[in-house]
Amino acid sequence: MNYKKTASTLLLTSLLSTLLVAQSNENKTHTLKNNGTLIYAPQQSADSFHDMFTKGNIYGRLRSNNFYFNYTKEDASHDTQLVGSLGASFIFKSASYHHFDATLGLYASQAFFNDATDPIYSLKSSKDTLSRYNYANTGSKSMSVIGQANIGYSYSQTKLIVGRQLVETFYTKSNDTKMIPNTFDGAVIHSKDLKDTQLTLAYLQKQKLRDHTDAHSVLMYGDENLSSHRYPQWSQNDDGAMHRGLTYSALKTADKPTDAPLIVLDAQNSSLQNTKLNFSSYLVPELLSQVMAEVNYKLQLNGFSITTGLRYIQQFDNGAGKVGGASLYKIGLDGYKDANSLDGGMLGARIVTKFRDYKINLAYTGTFDKADLVTPWRGFPTAGYTRSMGMYNWRANVKSYRLELVKGANAKGIYTTPFIQTSVLYIDGDQSKAETESLFYYAGLIQNLPAMPQLQYRLRLGWRDFIGDSSSVSDYLDSRFELNYLF
Repeated sequence: MNYKKTASTLLLTSLLSTLLVAQSNENKTHTLKNNGTLIYAPQQSADSFHDMFTKGNIYGRLRSNNFYFNYTKEDASHDTQLVGSLGASFIFKSASYHHFDATLGLYASQAFFNDATDPIYSLKSSKDTLSRYNYANTGSKSMSVIGQANIGYSYSQTKLIVGRQLVETFYTKSNDTKMIPNTFDGAVIHSKDLKDTQLTLAYLQKQKLRDHTDAHSVLMYGDENLSSHRYPQWSQNDDGAMHRGLTYSALKTADKPTDAPLIVLDAQNSSLQNTKLNFSSYLVPELLSQVMAEVNYKLQLNGFSITTGLRYIQQFDNGAGKVGGASLYKIGLDGYKDANSLDGGMLGARIVTKFRDYKINLAYTGTFDKADLVTPWRGFPTAGYTRSMGMYNWRANVKSYRLELVKGANAKGIYTTPFIQTSVLYIDGDQSKAETESLFYYAGLIQNLPAMPQLQYRLRLGWRDFIGDSSSVSDYLDSRFELNYLF
């Protein structure tokens, strides 16, 4: 018997039961935004340690996520997939007592699929509904994890949070669009004490991706020398944007750290009239770093607005290139000017027009003809510009163009009228680097049921049309239907 796990389960069950009994606030509300983040009720103040918990809130969520992935032409490793899943979460947020507060989040997921026709290694968008590593070694299609467990301290408009938490910056996202969010173990400072400025500084020692039950390295890919279990590559950072060349063995051979932290600085400033400045950077010591600078200028006209945006990213190779190479997926891949360097970058531009509840976004991004961009923490370099569902369009020398139309955006996360998002994305990949040329058509619909606003449905459809013979894989449909019930 695993006594440690049993004791932890009993402790958490006891704590949750106590909190549920103590829960008495009638003003508890939480809503779900279109990007998957939750908006919570305002935090209350407590006069005693006891009130810190009795005045806290428990936020419940039941969800169902269903996936249908269909190729127009199937082969041995590309077949039609139908996967369903059910999940639940309970998040406790305490009241503030002497500037201290606490958060505990428990999450669970159960996937349903036929492993005889849909082998685990072939799962696409549905893979995050279970732990592939656990399934390959134990046969389990379920997950239960502590997704959040942290203590916060606030002073003025600055807050320090220590423990496992959601970290929302340009490079790190919870990306809670499946069943369990992407979380990090570390310390984070959020501050608004500087006028017209929001700052976030994060020191993140570990990450726990959405389809993992244990925390893992932020920038290491597993291999057979790390674990004797099946599919050891799924035991560490196996995100779709992870650099596959930064394996445990390769890092050890190069005398590089296998447990290096991720350090992030993120800032937004609005001191200039009609202008928003964004800056973000990350550092993984002895391996890699990156900076992003962005400016958005808004011109308010009669009845509508036009915002122009420009984003620049520079990636600095601090030793990772010699270990894993310039490509995310293959060491020594042809087509790269320097196959052993991760120096690279990206330039993006956009024009966003808003009138009434409509938004039109015309954008371009171009990754420099150097190295692929490495950002495997669910923050996407092309987000807000040319990022569409499931599209990793930041490989070296990839140019992307997107036209997006949005109707019904709501910052409060209550979609009594439908939120509609459609887009057409053109990706011009460098075929000398094994990239493709394709069009991606996307449509998404979100609505809270008028008769039951706690229940929200989400429908997302993506069709990828490969141009010419640029891909050995056929065109495909990626469809997802989700239900969320908040209580």
